[in-house]
Amino acid sequence: MKDLHLVKNPLALHKLSLLRKKETPPSEFQRIMTEVSYFLCVKATENLLLEEKEIETPLVKTKAPFLKELSPVLIPILRAGNGFLEAFRTLLPNSPVGFIGLYREEKAKTIVEYYKKLPEKMEKRRVFLLDPMLATGKSAVAAVDLLKKEKPLEIIFVNLLASREGLSYFHEKHPDVPVVTLSVDPKLDEKAYIVPGLGDAGDRIFGTTP
Repeated sequence: MKDLHLVKNPLALHKLSLLRKKETPPSEFQRIMTEVSYFLCVKATENLLLEEKEIETPLVKTKAPFLKELSPVLIPILRAGNGFLEAFRTLLPNSPVGFIGLYREEKAKTIVEYYKKLPEKMEKRRVFLLDPMLATGKSAVAAVDLLKKEKPLEIIFVNLLASREGLSYFHEKHPDVPVVTLSVDPKLDEKAYIVPGLGDAGDRIFGTTP
C-alpha cells in the first residue's frame, strides 16, 4: 500500500516478538514497548522538513540542518496509546500532547467518544496519532475524523500491529493518512483481536488481563 510504512529494523522486530510472548509480564511489556516506540518515532519523523542554519563547532563555523517546522502534536488514543508517550516525548520534547478517549458500544456496534483534549492551533503542525493496535480500524477512523476537523498539516497514524482487514478499512476511509507500523498480521478472530497479535495491549501494559 502506498501509505504503509513498515519498520524493518531487526532489533525492533526482535523486540516485537518479545511483546507477542504471553509470558512477558506487564512491567517488561511496558519497558519493551517504550524501546520499540523509539524506532516507530524515528520512522514517523522521516519526512519532517529541515532548514540549514549557521553554527559554530569547537573547530569551525558550518551550516547544519535543524527542524524547520513546529514539533508534531502527539495524540494517544486512550488508554493503550499512552504506552508510546515516553519515547515520543523524549525524542520530541517540544511536542504538545492531546488525548482522545473512545470505546466501542457493543449493542449498537458504534464508536463512542468519551474524552477529547486537543492542543490549540493544530493547523500549523503535523499530528502523530498513537495507538498500539489497528484491529478493525473503526476506532482509528473515528479518531482521524475528529482530528481532521482541526485541519492539521498532516495526520500520521503510528501503531505496533495492524490487521490486513483493519488496514484496508482504514485506508478506504482515510487514504491520505500514512500508517507507520511494525507488522501487518493476517486476520482477526471472532472477538476482533489481531491474530497472531499480542493480545490486548492496554491490558498487558497495565496488568489488567483477566
